[in-house]
Amino acid sequence: MIPRYSRPAMNALWTEEAKLARWLEVELAVCRAWAAAEVIPAADLAEIEAKAGFSVERTQELERVTNHDVVAFLTDVNERVGPASRWIHYGMTSSDVLDTGLALAIRRSGELLLAGQAALTATLRDLALEHRDTLCVGRTHGIHAEPTTFGLKLAGHALESRRNEERLRDALAGASVGTLSGAVGTYAMLEPAIEAAVLAELGIGGEPIPTQVVARDRHAQLVCTMAVAASSLDRLATELRHLQRTELREAEEAFTVGQKGSSAMPHKRNPITAERISGIARVVRGHAVAALEDVALWHERDISHSSVERIILPDAFLALDYMLHKARTLMEGLVVREDRMRAVLESSHGLVFSQRVLLGLVERGLTREEAYALVQRNALRAWDEERPLGDLLAEDDEVTAVIPAAEVAALLDPAWYTRHVPELMERVAGL
Repeated sequence: MIPRYSRPAMNALWTEEAKLARWLEVELAVCRAWAAAEVIPAADLAEIEAKAGFSVERTQELERVTNHDVVAFLTDVNERVGPASRWIHYGMTSSDVLDTGLALAIRRSGELLLAGQAALTATLRDLALEHRDTLCVGRTHGIHAEPTTFGLKLAGHALESRRNEERLRDALAGASVGTLSGAVGTYAMLEPAIEAAVLAELGIGGEPIPTQVVARDRHAQLVCTMAVAASSLDRLATELRHLQRTELREAEEAFTVGQKGSSAMPHKRNPITAERISGIARVVRGHAVAALEDVALWHERDISHSSVERIILPDAFLALDYMLHKARTLMEGLVVREDRMRAVLESSHGLVFSQRVLLGLVERGLTREEAYALVQRNALRAWDEERPLGDLLAEDDEVTAVIPAAEVAALLDPAWYTRHVPELMERVAGL
């Protein structure tokens, strides 16, 4: 991921130096396990632990010759350790260090993701509770439907964010899995007990039946889950982008001192953060397709997945981490215009109350078809003549023959539509 869309803490986990440090962490843990099993002499282990190290530059220099990154890394380490280095990588194959090191990266990066997702859930919850009674119009197909509250709208996003926390937690656990089983996964040169000791020290799970590599359905599930989380952020961002349109202005992104919206038009205040979130979500969703393609490998392993993962895993983690941060910042600074929400609600001349009038007529004896025709006739006039629906209904003799004009107004009360909001908001307060 380019620096523009990366955050330092997550980026630090995916640098070349961080990757090689994880490889060394795995190699040293295996050496300790062999020493505990009395295979590696204590003196050799002490020398290995004292001298083992690497430099990115030297490893890359060696790789230009070996054309094999793990061999280059091991050569770099061995040069520093000396004779005791014969025990480093003992019984292992490249996939052991690659996949186990990757599991460490996933686990540690996942902790940052989960913290970011939880923080967004809390922000959405608090904002939903703050605006539980802020009346606004609900829309279907982009068209005014019935009254709702801005808090209830945000409550759905808060609960979706919590679901993403749960999905990410499960998928991260499933992908934070290593293997130390040797070539083709038979443990012929390693012992299952060695693997168990190392994975316990590293704090990650193990692949029960490896095929030299960890099965890539685990990583596919993780990236697909990250794509779902990104799509949820896209849904939130898309809602806010619509609400900031000039003709609505119900909610707006914060506009900081000195900020410019356009090089040509000084008046512009654009939803750039929400648009950025929507755009990056497309990238993460694309990575999900690549992750699914990685599941099918030849026999016990090939490396067709390797080049893909070097791109999509850092990118997906960095992108989602950045999106979560920007979404939380956007929501914390959101300008909510309650007066505009009420004005927009009223701009459709009371058409949002049509269903209640329809049911009122049905309750008083009309068939649904008869009631629908009466309300629709007046609703169309309200649009065409820009007159309040309530006035037209009160003037319609066929309507007032069923519902007295004085009672029509009672059917146009937005409080009727929001009377269950307190009960619904209790579900959000518990997050």
